[in-house]
Amino acid sequence: MKRYDIEHDEAGWKALLTPEQYRVLRQAGTETPFVGEYVDTDVEGLYRCRACGNPIFGSGTKYHSGCGWPSFFEPVSPDAVEEHLDISRGMARTEVRCGRCGSHLGHVFTDGPRPTGLRYCMNSVALDLDEDAEG
Repeated sequence: MKRYDIEHDEAGWKALLTPEQYRVLRQAGTETPFVGEYVDTDVEGLYRCRACGNPIFGSGTKYHSGCGWPSFFEPVSPDAVEEHLDISRGMARTEVRCGRCGSHLGHVFTDGPRPTGLRYCMNSVALDLDEDAEG
């Protein structure tokens, strides 16, 4: 099992996160589409993992995909996220986790825009927008 830079036992994660954040970030849940805090925002800044503060996406890579969740075409660095095969719910998808703490952020699909062709479809509740940081 991989060791992460930030680790807590389950009680520690529950103390740090709201019940909804815990359900999504630590239990690989999904928030309801079209209601998340960052679905329609165009505010500039840096999107961080809500569990550990790791920089994940810059606002310059965010776009409106119409999928119901905030979408990005590229993380801030290759090690910002990890990708894992997810065969839950009767389909094969690529899960995206924080590279620093292993928290579930969402999924990535290959139907995104140029230049990467990727759509990182993230849960708003898994992200925290730092408007003071350049993104």
